[in-house]
Amino acid sequence: MRIHVSFIDRVGITQEVLAILGARNLNLDAVEMVPPNVYIDAPTLSTQVLEELHHALLSVRGVQAVTVVDILPGQRRHLQLEALLAAMADPVLALDSVGRVLLANPALIALYGRDPRDEFLGQLLGDDELLATLIEQGFRLPLREVLLNGQTLLLDATPITDAGALVTLYPPNRMGERLAALHHDHAEGFDSLLGDSPPIRTLKTRALRVAALDAPLLIQGETGTGKELVARGCHAISARHSSPFLALNCAALPENLAESELFGYAPGAFTGAQRGGKPGLMELANQGTVFLDEIGEMSPYLQAKLLRFLNDGSFRRVGGDREVKVDVRILSATHRNLQKMVAEGTFREDLYYRLNVLSLEVPPLRERGQDILMLARYFMQQACTQIQRPLCRLAPGTYPALLGNRWPGNVRQLQNVIFRAAAICESTLVDIGDLDIAGTSVARQSDIEIDSLEQAVEGFEKALLEKLYVNYPSTRQLAARLQTSHTAIAHRLRKYGIPRDL
Repeated sequence: MRIHVSFIDRVGITQEVLAILGARNLNLDAVEMVPPNVYIDAPTLSTQVLEELHHALLSVRGVQAVTVVDILPGQRRHLQLEALLAAMADPVLALDSVGRVLLANPALIALYGRDPRDEFLGQLLGDDELLATLIEQGFRLPLREVLLNGQTLLLDATPITDAGALVTLYPPNRMGERLAALHHDHAEGFDSLLGDSPPIRTLKTRALRVAALDAPLLIQGETGTGKELVARGCHAISARHSSPFLALNCAALPENLAESELFGYAPGAFTGAQRGGKPGLMELANQGTVFLDEIGEMSPYLQAKLLRFLNDGSFRRVGGDREVKVDVRILSATHRNLQKMVAEGTFREDLYYRLNVLSLEVPPLRERGQDILMLARYFMQQACTQIQRPLCRLAPGTYPALLGNRWPGNVRQLQNVIFRAAAICESTLVDIGDLDIAGTSVARQSDIEIDSLEQAVEGFEKALLEKLYVNYPSTRQLAARLQTSHTAIAHRLRKYGIPRDL
């Protein structure tokens, strides 16, 4: 039985309480002092004896109450700590100031094979040098790769002032989950693919089917169409959605850096390498998805290494000789014609077919019709929020230009154009003169075919301005006649060479 005695604190009162219990030859398993309280665990204390003790204890000067409790405060804290450690999926251990293990959670015991209490961390990991470095640095070290029973883990130490440290051992993909969470700035599934045009509806319908299939997926489309959004959407609704999604732009790094980013490197692989080695994206994303953007820019050497990984799921780190095997789905994207590259011998044919098990084609913006206006309004709202200015809206006069532009940079170009307009426009009504797109359209007229909508819009504008300019021979007069800004009219007159061509 466990009892709680509350009292008015005074010198000697605890000894008087314990003396009453000792006089009845009761075994005391635990006594916890939390003045002005004392908690006593006496397993042999019966209800009958407690009735006798109750009067005796209350007769002690200063004792206020005697009650029965289910558990002592210290015992409750111990159970809560055990429950907390047991709930932690990652191996955790507490060290004293010399690196001796004081406590280990069930995950570590299961991995190690026994309770390592009273062993030293160096003995546990087979690395006395690491323990010495930890102690020397006050248990403050960057993440360090270690081996425990043949399993690669990342060691993270949290110093406890003057008392040692709490050490957590993470599987590499746990760190991958954290990296993925830091970049989780997108809508779930395909909600981030804004639009309702037939091409985008077709893309979403096909993407919903291929996303659930656990096979390599090749996403093709022009630059700026949103290929990474499609890849993230496919991951978000796949069976791997709760595991990391990590991306590598194959065009952004030289071959040696891209290889170490993707596959990691072994200890001492090269000068300046992190001590203990470093896992790459493949290990960090284990059980999840790796997205390889601009796969057409990958070097022949990396193409061969990636092909081997796709064949059996294994690879070797840079400078390493140990085979590493992971379970990762590969999604890749390119704006280049890989079939043509295969024919020219610049991309491996066998790799192309391994990557192209499933495929998606992202439509260019110019083929998405009214999606352009919907995206423009969305980007306008987004830009105004970002630069903290009153919400702007697009004047109807901008619609023909937005719909008629070919948008060689696609959605990314549209977003940039709208952001610039929101940043420089003095009014809350954004007109055609505020949109930096006419120059691009005109400059490309001589070397690309203009679609019928753009041709019709420009032809109508030029004919109308030429006709009206005769009677309204200034930008302000013409702007008043057409009920728009003189800036927009001046922009159009320059565009069509009016009045020089009259």
